[in-house]
Amino acid sequence: MDALKLDELAILPLMEKEKHVNIFPVLLHPSLFKDLIDVMMDSIRTNAAGVQLIMGLEARGFLFGPVVAQALGVGFVPVRKAGKLPGETFSITYKLEYGQDTFDIAKDCVKPGEKVVIIDDLLATGGTMKAACDLVNMAGGEVLQCLVIMELMDLHGRDKVPKSVTSLIKY
Repeated sequence: MDALKLDELAILPLMEKEKHVNIFPVLLHPSLFKDLIDVMMDSIRTNAAGVQLIMGLEARGFLFGPVVAQALGVGFVPVRKAGKLPGETFSITYKLEYGQDTFDIAKDCVKPGEKVVIIDDLLATGGTMKAACDLVNMAGGEVLQCLVIMELMDLHGRDKVPKSVTSLIKY
């Protein structure tokens, strides 16, 4: 996908309402959603060759991650809030700007040495993305790329993330 298409995504008035950034309207437009998925896949092909697994963060990472994983022919793993997964899990508690939360992944979902791309819609303060990276490390996997659709630059979230962050749209 060329830069013009990415620029078109960035300026759509559908994407931003006042101070709240909203990705859901993209889902109303199949061609726009396809373009966004294509841009995400191009980024992974360029920055994360050899990816074996896509991991999506609850909840919006679940909208984009499985579609990307299916198109790339790799598996998808959900990162869930605490207590929502059956069986044994790896868990990590992380700080939020307004408290703390806990993420879980199933213990058998990431194999040692497996190459992972983590997907979410938004990078704000970086706490959730850092926690996801830490979960991949606990499981013995390797994070190749953290891919977000939007990044709120004023919050400097990428400074907390220990792996490479690619953001398609920067606010």
